[in-house]
Amino acid sequence: MPDTSAGPAAAMMPESSVEAADLPVGASGIVTVDLEALVENWRILQRQAGTCAMAAAVKADAYGLGLEPVATALAAVGCRRFFVHSFDEALALDAALAGLEGMQIAVLSGPEPEMATHSRLVPVANDLGQLALWRRVAPGRATILHLDTGLARLGMPPAESARLAEDPGLLAGLPLAAIMSHLACADERDNPLNRRQLADFTAMSAKLPAAPRSLAASFGMFLGPEYLFDLVRPGAALYGVNPTPNHPNPMRQVVGVKAKILQVREIDAGRTVGYGAAWTADRPSRVAAIGIGYADGVLRGAGNRARCFIGPQEIPVIGRISMDLITVDVSAVPPHQAQPGGFVDILGPHYGADDLARDSGTVGYELLTRLSRRLPRRYLRAKI
Repeated sequence: MPDTSAGPAAAMMPESSVEAADLPVGASGIVTVDLEALVENWRILQRQAGTCAMAAAVKADAYGLGLEPVATALAAVGCRRFFVHSFDEALALDAALAGLEGMQIAVLSGPEPEMATHSRLVPVANDLGQLALWRRVAPGRATILHLDTGLARLGMPPAESARLAEDPGLLAGLPLAAIMSHLACADERDNPLNRRQLADFTAMSAKLPAAPRSLAASFGMFLGPEYLFDLVRPGAALYGVNPTPNHPNPMRQVVGVKAKILQVREIDAGRTVGYGAAWTADRPSRVAAIGIGYADGVLRGAGNRARCFIGPQEIPVIGRISMDLITVDVSAVPPHQAQPGGFVDILGPHYGADDLARDSGTVGYELLTRLSRRLPRRYLRAKI
């Protein structure tokens, strides 16, 4: 998917102070997850969905932010449907929300025989083989039918969808919890494939037994009311990624990343910084080494492109990103504000996930899911 940012982070999250005491011994950075902002994003998306039901996509450890705390916060405000990628993710979520009434966990990768013993799990059937497997191991248990309408990834190819329509016996004894598809270009509002997929999904699902229909995830929810159907499945937007490319972000920022200044040095004009001598000082400069790198999820593509902040002061990333370190030019920052032991915002109120993703040559999805577990998480609790 292409760049989804709309310039500097439009949806700000409150500044929160981080002191050395907030870091476990030896850590030089921290990820802050604002669960109050997450909950507010759920409510923003509910308003966008209108009368549609909503499920939360919490695959990939809730996009790298922590499955249990994220799912618990969403469940506290009424979320009862969740989408995960795999059986192991489903088991983790089932355990995290043990005792929660009325919960349904959809497993996008399809059924496994062992799922039959877990009553809250609903597999997504992506082909006739998976459908037959689920009928064999869990007769009478619901499934979600996934129709491929243009993504050509998971999902029943059109020929298999046509067979289902022609032979109702293939679905005999399998209640449908939903019929779904997935948009390939929802981040490109004017891409004609969106309309084509909408038309194909409408026509294909009409030939199948009645069931709630679901086409839109985060970006699709903002394409128009005709894309909403009965159930929407937001993921990235919950975590603050902008679902309206080239427009202000309607979501609140959920994720902050701070890293410690380890060293500050003065360098002369003409000196180079970092591997490959990829940056050269054109004047005497002050350079700070920050204790975070590509091992923590700051991609190498951010070298000489990304920005960080000390308070409201923007500071450029200079030189290449190293495994454990980045270097920044703090010449414009008063010396007392850029000292070893202080902190720099890698993601913060002035520079969000979409911004850093753009400057790294990627998208917010990849950026969030690459945040390493080497960075401890601090959760700002939601006020429910």
